[in-house]
Amino acid sequence: MIDISDVSLTLGGSVILDQISLTLPKGGVTALVGPNGAGKSSLLSLIARLRPLQTGRITVDGHPIDTTPTRQLAKVMAILRQDPGVASRLRVAELVGFGRFPHSGGRLTAEDRRIVAETLERFDLTGLASRFIDTLSGGQRQRALVAMTFCQGTGTVLLDEPLNNLDMFHARELMRMLRKIADEHGKTVLVVLHDINHAAAHADRIVAMKDGRIAAAGDTASIIRPDLLEMVFGFPMQVETIAGRLTVLHHA
Repeated sequence: MIDISDVSLTLGGSVILDQISLTLPKGGVTALVGPNGAGKSSLLSLIARLRPLQTGRITVDGHPIDTTPTRQLAKVMAILRQDPGVASRLRVAELVGFGRFPHSGGRLTAEDRRIVAETLERFDLTGLASRFIDTLSGGQRQRALVAMTFCQGTGTVLLDEPLNNLDMFHARELMRMLRKIADEHGKTVLVVLHDINHAAAHADRIVAMKDGRIAAAGDTASIIRPDLLEMVFGFPMQVETIAGRLTVLHHA
């Protein structure tokens, strides 16, 4: 469970987040959506302790993120940032193996290597295991980064716009994988998304943000409504049920 209480963030005199309080239950997929500048990535960075808390309190599975030792927190929560800044001359297997660092301290055990091999297979990366990161396509690199995050073996996984650089096929496959990870492994997945239809198709819950505040939060069906989407994104859009799924016709 992720519990956020009275969290605000001010940078350079500008209010980025304004008194955020939110509780996300354990398990399932939650999508953070909203227009650019809404505060989605800033909120994720506070949860992940990439920025220090200025006010309020955040706990992940009962662990206060501001006082829990780093290595202990890294066994509870994994984060994939928008730009992780990975060295280009790493091989894919080495990158994925970095996910085991909180457990092995950089010296992989036989069990760590087994988990790495299983993760490479799960993310369809076995054939790329010996390739250098800088020889991969953008989509292949993104899959390798998500695999590294999953390989960390935490109960909570945070992903900031993981669909960047992915074509339609691989974006769909990655969202299906996140859904499967949540369902089969009981993980709590919190993901920042720009594509509202990926959120509608794969998330259990949606948190919509606007101007540094929570505009609405709830199960997917309660958020994917024309009136609420117009309030959040600022323009009217049509919502239809297609093949049993809510679909937002925002491009029309």
